[in-house]
Amino acid sequence: MSARIDEAAAIGSAPAQFGASTAVAAWHAEQGRRRLAVLAGRILVGIVLLALWEYASGRWIEKLFVSAPSAVGFRLWRWLVTGQLWTHLSITLYATAIGFAIGAGAGFVLGLLFGRYKLVADIFDPYITAIYSLPKIALAPLFIIWFGIGIESKIAVSASIVFFVVFLNTYAGTRDVNPLHLHTTRIMGASQAEILRHVVVPSAAAWVITGLKVSVPYALVGTVIGEFMSANRGIGFVIAQATGLFDTTSVFAGLVTLGIVGAAINVCLKHAEAWLLRWKG
Repeated sequence: MSARIDEAAAIGSAPAQFGASTAVAAWHAEQGRRRLAVLAGRILVGIVLLALWEYASGRWIEKLFVSAPSAVGFRLWRWLVTGQLWTHLSITLYATAIGFAIGAGAGFVLGLLFGRYKLVADIFDPYITAIYSLPKIALAPLFIIWFGIGIESKIAVSASIVFFVVFLNTYAGTRDVNPLHLHTTRIMGASQAEILRHVVVPSAAAWVITGLKVSVPYALVGTVIGEFMSANRGIGFVIAQATGLFDTTSVFAGLVTLGIVGAAINVCLKHAEAWLLRWKG
C-alpha cells in the first residue's frame, strides 16, 4: 500500500519538476539572448564611434589634434611588430603589479587592524585623513627625490594610491560585520584568530574585493603619472615624449593601449569576484 502511495506521489511531483526545469532552461536561454544583445550593441557602438572619428578627422577637426583611428591602428601594429609595444608595456605592467601588491597588502592589513581596534582607529584618524587628502600627483616629485628616477618611484606612486582605496574599503567592511555573529562565535569559544578568519574576513570580503577592483585601474594611473614625471621607458614615457613632439597618433596609440589593458584587467577581476563570492549565490 505504501509503495503505491510513494509511486503516486512521484508521478504527481513529476509535472512540477518538469515545469521547474523548463522555467530554468527558459531563464538560461533568455540570459544567453541578453548577453548576445549586449555584445552586439557594444560592437555596434564601437563601430559607429570609430567611423565617426575617422570621418571627422581632417574634415571637422584638424588631424593634428585628433589623428585618426586608421593611423592609430597602423602605429600600434608597427609597435607590435617591432616589439616596442611590449617593451614599454611590460615595464608599466610590472610597476603596476608591484605597486598594487604592496599597496593592497598594506591597506588590507591596516584596514583589518583599525577596523578591529576602534581605539587605534580613533587615534590615527586625523593623520590618515590628512594624508589621504593630499593629491597623490603632488607626492610623485617627492617619491622621485626619495627613490630616484627608476622604477621604484613609479611603484611608490602606484602603491600610495592603491593603499588608501583598499584600506578604506577594508576598514568599512570590518566595521560592518554583524556584532551578533561576533558574540555568538566568542560564546562558542573561538579565539581572536578564528574569529578573524571565519567571521570578519568572510563578512568583509565583498567590501575588500570592491576596493581591489577599484584600486587596480588607479594602480595603473599611478604608474603612468610617475612615468610622466620622469622615465625613459613605459607607456607613460611614450605618451609624454609623443606629446612633446606633437605626435598625436602616438599619444592616442598609448591611450588606446592603456584603455585595452584596463578593460582586460576589469574582465579578469569580474571573473575573480564571481569565483571568490560564489558562496553568496
